[in-house]
Amino acid sequence: MKELLDEQSRLSLIKYRLDRANETLQESELLAKEGHYNAAINRLYYACFYAALALLVANGVETATHAGVKTMLGLHFVSKGLLPNEHGKTFSRLFEIRHSGDYDDFVYCDQEMADEYTPKAVAFINAIKELLKDNK
Repeated sequence: MKELLDEQSRLSLIKYRLDRANETLQESELLAKEGHYNAAINRLYYACFYAALALLVANGVETATHAGVKTMLGLHFVSKGLLPNEHGKTFSRLFEIRHSGDYDDFVYCDQEMADEYTPKAVAFINAIKELLKDNK
């Protein structure tokens, strides 16, 4: 069982994860600009992943895996209408692309994919920041 966080530690962890989300989003943009689309999409996923972790911590939801984050996000936020369904679909699709890119052969992302998913990832992260406004 994980150790319970005191309030200051919990708030610090939320801020840290949101900062990581923002930094990773910037990394994705730089990678896409240089034509490294597989890496750019990977970083988009991780930017969303870090934001999702911040939301889960803020709400006392624990998980130990990437699949667990996806499941808990859907269960506690998407299914309850707190996070729009389109954002749940964005996270799930980026999860699939990242997983395939990491473990499958001959997976290629392109500029079109980066152009499609960058604004979706930004919207996902902004929606989570909106949900976290009371945790600052």
